[in-house]
Amino acid sequence: MRLLDLTLDTPAENVALDEALLDAAEQSAGPGEVLRLWEPTCPMVVIGRASQAEVEVRCDVCTKQDVPVLRRCSGGAAIVTGPGCLMYAVVLSLEHRPHLRSIDYAHKFILGRLVAALETSAPGVQRCGTSDLAIDGRKFSGNSMRVSRSHLLYHGTLLYQFPLELIADCLKTPPRQPEYREGRDHLEFVTNLKVTPDQLRTALRAAWSAVEPLTDWPRAPTERLVADKYSRSTWNFRR
Repeated sequence: MRLLDLTLDTPAENVALDEALLDAAEQSAGPGEVLRLWEPTCPMVVIGRASQAEVEVRCDVCTKQDVPVLRRCSGGAAIVTGPGCLMYAVVLSLEHRPHLRSIDYAHKFILGRLVAALETSAPGVQRCGTSDLAIDGRKFSGNSMRVSRSHLLYHGTLLYQFPLELIADCLKTPPRQPEYREGRDHLEFVTNLKVTPDQLRTALRAAWSAVEPLTDWPRAPTERLVADKYSRSTWNFRR
């Protein structure tokens, strides 16, 4: 699997690049599998494809604190990310891994790999709910997916040194909650994993045997997605 450790300059570019990697894999002759790692340089809120910003996000607080709100191409609820939160995206071939066409199995398979990879540096990590990773019953990773014709995009967050109060400031109580949350508020529910960013990167690279650098990443498609979608309020704040 190829590796792309790349953070672009703007929130819109970074969100767009995940979708561009999926599109590029769909158009390639080979499996097109890639692991991307990145970390935002400023706080941002990213909502799910079907989310309503006004339901999940404290938009007035985000405006006041100059925290951009963007919509991603995959499902799930809103997240807050920024420095201290490593982001990852993995694009997998459904032709080479046909079992991943089952959504439930895809969550189990991918998160199982992450749990196994993190176990050495963070014993006790577990998959909880549908698509969370937690330790001691507290969430440190939220994940979501998008399935295309021949490839799957799975991406998520890994909190390691993030100001958790920013989550409470920017997000409302989510309309859908996993059972293990037990009604806890954001600050009681989320936590930072006590690892270094280097440990996280090493674990993720090992989980997917991602060693071959991807140098020819989809620059022009990313720019088009930013211009046509991710920079537009008609996409980010659609109802």
